[in-house]
This record gives sequence, structure tokens and C-alpha cells, in this order.
Amino acid sequence: MSDKEYKVRASHCHHRASEEEIYQVLRRTTDPLDRSWAKLEKARRVVLKFNMIKPREKIEYFAGRRRELVDDAVARAVLRLLRERTTAELVATDTYPYGNGNVTPDDFNYQHILEDFDVRYVDSNLPPFTTYEVPGGGRMFDRYVLNAVFEEADEVISVAKMKNHAFMGITLCTKNLFGLPPIVPPVGRTRSYYHHLIRLSYVLPDLAMITKPCLNIIDALTGQWGREWGGEGRICNALIAGDHPIATDACGMYLMGHDPESDWPTPPFKRDRNHLLTAAKNGYGTVDLDQIDFESEVSAPLAEFDSVETDSSETVANWRRTTCEQGLIYQEQQKELIDEYQNNFIYLQDGEVVWSGEDPSNLGSRRQLSGDKKDSALWLKLVDPEEHEGEQFQVYQQCLDAFAT
Repeated sequence: MSDKEYKVRASHCHHRASEEEIYQVLRRTTDPLDRSWAKLEKARRVVLKFNMIKPREKIEYFAGRRRELVDDAVARAVLRLLRERTTAELVATDTYPYGNGNVTPDDFNYQHILEDFDVRYVDSNLPPFTTYEVPGGGRMFDRYVLNAVFEEADEVISVAKMKNHAFMGITLCTKNLFGLPPIVPPVGRTRSYYHHLIRLSYVLPDLAMITKPCLNIIDALTGQWGREWGGEGRICNALIAGDHPIATDACGMYLMGHDPESDWPTPPFKRDRNHLLTAAKNGYGTVDLDQIDFESEVSAPLAEFDSVETDSSETVANWRRTTCEQGLIYQEQQKELIDEYQNNFIYLQDGEVVWSGEDPSNLGSRRQLSGDKKDSALWLKLVDPEEHEGEQFQVYQQCLDAFAT
């Protein structure tokens, strides 16, 4: 019996398998995860985060499966398994960034699946909200506002699709958690606040540390090359499950043909740092496969994977450097900026405030806002006199120091 702290299993499952066959493979894959099941079988409430939200008319299919989202058959297998092995209340949650006032429509694309298994849906964009501290202090922020559903959640499960990501290199169970923070100011943060160079590689480990998913499942029946939305389909014929999000993703990344210990600017991390590595280096999980009880019926690579190159390496390096500089300028000039812009959001570029206001949600892309300074990053910040979110400005200095070496 292995005494390793993390356990991950990967099983062969043909992408054309029946719903019953998928269920049987998932059951076989998750059965060895004794630590996961010990927690789930005692739980009274379990919150699930599926990679599931997209308007019906925009859903893409490949080889008979959802290309960009967890497939219906995998979602059903997960819920059937939970109904058989736990008596907990099951709650699914996500945010909706596709219009409709950022409120999930009543007939959204997974609603029928959730109803079939008596799973309640909670819109993470809607109150009540709670401020959650990152255990041991945050990597990017000390605290985050999330829906209050997590206050009474005994356990959390993350179910993701195997995909590359244009900004983050990969999107698996940890990146899947980015759908949790509310995106409507003033309580929430517009997506571009966290989803930005430098910040997101540290925000994702923070969210994982708050929610601590005890069961992590990757739908790799099919996957997607290139980017999270609008990439190319890949046939992978696998299901992956583990008891820790970072370890599970490290194994998933390996099966994609990527080195889980690699980092920017090594592909697939062409724009930002490896969020799995930043988590592991700060003591949360591991990317060292030798430290994981990892057994796989499938071999790497499952298919050809890589992230697209959206911009030149020189441009990305300039954006990263100038992002860090703006963060440190804000820290140095915080008192003066508070006097003028208190409780507003500001965009800093080259040390100047180029925009301020209460809601940056509908300003358009940074490429448009940057004007003639295309290589100079825009950095968004809520000017809070109390700095309640507790941003870790030393991250910016550490990144600049890395440039120097």
C-alpha cells in the first residue's frame, strides 16, 4: 500500500463508449481514491464545480462529445456515482459571463442533467456572499469574496475538461475553479481583474486552497488543443481522477505531453507562469510525479497538445515586466492615489492613471484601451484605503527579479 500523500488514477475509456460504460470506467477509476471517498461519505453537503457554462447556441461538439465542456455522459456518471456513495445534498455552482445581466438562465445547458439527479444549482454571481480567507495567507490576495454556499459545504468536487488555454497553457481541475468568484462589481471583480498576466497564476492556487476539492475528475474522452474556446478537438480516450487538484492536474498535464514542472516561457506556458508549479512551490500539492501514487492505463501523450501563440514572446515579456512595474508603482504611490480615487477602480499604464470609475466591466479589451502603447501593460486595481483584499505586492518584485536573472 502506497504511503504517498496524493493518489491519481487514469483509465482508458473510448470516446464512443456508452453512458453505462463511461459510468463503469469512472467507478473503477475513482474506487482507489480512499481519502476522497472517506470525506464524501461523511459529508452533509457537497458543492460541485463542473466546467459547464456556455450558451446553448455556442456549444461545440467533436467526435460526438462536447468539445469545450464536460460531456453530458461524464456529468451523469459523476452524479450517479455520488448518489450511490453519499447521502449528501449535492449543489452545483458557476458564474455566467454571457450577458443576461450575468445571471444564469433558468434553462441553461446543464439544468436538465442537474434536475435528473436532484442537484440544486447556485449562481455564484448572486448573493449571499462571504469573504473567505486563504489558509495560511494568499499567494496573490489574502481573501476572496465567493458565494456563501461554500460556508456550509463539507466538501468540494472539481470536474474539468482536458484543454489547452491561450493564457494559462492548460485548463484542468484547478483552472476550472476560476468560475467561482462573482464577476459583477462592486462585490465581485470583473474577470479581467484576476484573469491577467501575473495575477492569475497565483489566484488559481488561492481558490484551490480555499475550496480544497477532495475529488478531481478530468473528462479526457476528447480534449481541445490550442485554447479554451475555439480550439481544435482531440480524441484522448481517457478518464482521470485524483484526490488533490494540483496532483491530478500534474498527471493530466503529463498525459497531454507537457512537463508539469515546466514554467514560462516554456510551452505551453507562452504567456504566464505554470499555476500548478506556483502552488507546489508555495507548499500546496506537488508537480513531482514521483511524489504521487499515479497509475495509468493510458500512455502519454494522449494526443497532440499545445497552446496557441497569441503574441510574440518579446511582446509578452514586455507586458509581464510593465505589469509588475505598475503594481509596484501603485504600492509606492498608494496614499496619493487613495486621496484622489478612493473606492474606484483605476487602470495604470506607464505610471499614469488612464481610466478611473466604479465599474470596468464594459470598457472593452486592454488592446483597445492601451492606445499607441501596445507593449505597455494596463494594470487594474480597486483603490481601497483598507486594502481589504490583501494583494501580495511582493509577487511583482519577485517577477521583476526573475527578469534580472
